[in-house]
Amino acid sequence: MGKRTLVQRRGRGSPTFTAPTHKRVAPSRYPPLSVLPRDGSIRGYVMDLVHDPGRGAPLALITLENGVSYYTVACEGLGVGDVVEIGPGASFKIGNVLPLAQIPDGAIVCNIEKNPGDGGKLLRASGSYGVVLSHTAGGVAVKMSSGKTMLLNAMCRATVGVVAGGGRIEKPFLKAGTKLKLMRARGRKYPTVRGVAMAAVYHPHGGGRHQHPGKPTTVSRHAPPGRKVGLIAAKKAGRGARVRKTR
Repeated sequence: MGKRTLVQRRGRGSPTFTAPTHKRVAPSRYPPLSVLPRDGSIRGYVMDLVHDPGRGAPLALITLENGVSYYTVACEGLGVGDVVEIGPGASFKIGNVLPLAQIPDGAIVCNIEKNPGDGGKLLRASGSYGVVLSHTAGGVAVKMSSGKTMLLNAMCRATVGVVAGGGRIEKPFLKAGTKLKLMRARGRKYPTVRGVAMAAVYHPHGGGRHQHPGKPTTVSRHAPPGRKVGLIAAKKAGRGARVRKTR
């Protein structure tokens, strides 16, 4: 009898395949609007810069004048002891948090809210940033790091600057053990072995005289865990899905 496939073992939810979220520092969110002044701004002080396991960018611990503390992704040039401002009346300076309506065209921003008050959802990875293109009646157009342009609410908050840690991926891992530590911190499967390279008892695509699946790789959405590998509930598969037919 062969052992259970990797998909089956991951589905059990054992600690081997779960992310160690108890080691993470804190969520990265802007303070809620209820603790901030409606007009003007409030000053905050960078108390510490910490590493969050599984996150590429460092976190900055900021304490506001009213005693509220929060963690946010640090931007390049921010250091311990620096003073930042948050609010509609904040000055245009690296590290300050302003609504998109108060940020001029051509400015570089990061950690943007998708909806006002959600705490920041966009452009939070290390080294990522966006460019404010224009202010329109329907919102503010921001060019993302992917090249896509998004039209966001003018009251969404954003941080002026670039997320720190931009050169992180330029250094190679060199060893598989180093890559394994990163993947474990993020709860990802590593290393990944191709199913066709396995024996038939370990994977539905295994076995045979050559490394080939031997059967269609599209499976039903309701297939049992040991069979649900390959293209799961694919609406299109094969050559017809990749090549557009022309008449």
